Amino acid sequence: MNAVGKALARLRLAAITAAWLTAVAASSVVLLDYQQTPGVPADPPGEWPAETTLARVPGRYALVLLLHPRCPCSAATLVELDRLMSRVPGRMTAHVVFWKPSDLPQGWETTDLWSRATQIPDVHVARDDDGREARRFHAVTSGQAILYDGAGRLAFSGGITPGRGHAGDNVGEEAIVSLLTEGTAPVRTAPVYGCSLVDPIDAHG
Repeated sequence: MNAVGKALARLRLAAITAAWLTAVAASSVVLLDYQQTPGVPADPPGEWPAETTLARVPGRYALVLLLHPRCPCSAATLVELDRLMSRVPGRMTAHVVFWKPSDLPQGWETTDLWSRATQIPDVHVARDDDGREARRFHAVTSGQAILYDGAGRLAFSGGITPGRGHAGDNVGEEAIVSLLTEGTAPVRTAPVYGCSLVDPIDAHG
C-alpha cells in the first residue's frame, strides 16, 4: 500500500472510531437520563387507610413498600430496604406488597425478589391482587415507600434508591432513618424509581 493509501486507511479508521465513540457517548447519556428519571409519585392518604388488609401495630411506625415482582429496579429497592431495617432495628414494621394481575398464573409473583424480601427482619410480604393495595395507598410506581407513624399519620412518601436499579445512599432512606431516630426529617418526600404499577410494560414477561 502506497503512502496515499495508508493515509486514507488511517482517515477511515479515525472516522469509524469517532463514530463509534459518538454512539457510545449518546447511549451513555440516554441510559443515564433513564436511570435518573423518576416515576410518578404517590399521593397517599394522610391517615392509614381503614380499608387496607395490611396490619398496623398502634404506637409503631409502619412502612408500606409497593413492588413489581419483575421490575429490574426492584432488586436495588430490596437491597436498600434490608439496609434500612438494619439501621433501625425493632423500630418499625415493613410490608412489602408485590403486584399481581389476576389474569396471570398463581405463583407469577413469587420470584427471587419475593424470597429476598421474606429474609429481611420485621418484613411481612404480601400479594397485591390487581393492585388493590396500591390503589388504597394511591401508589402507581414500583418502589414506592409510604411511612406512617405510630398514630397512623402519614410521615413520608417516596423512593429509597438513588436511581433506577441503583442501590446506594439516598434522600428517602435518610429521611426515614431520621424520622425513626430523631422524630423529624428535613424532607418528607423523595423521587421514586421503578416500573409502572398502572400499566407495567413487562407485566406478562
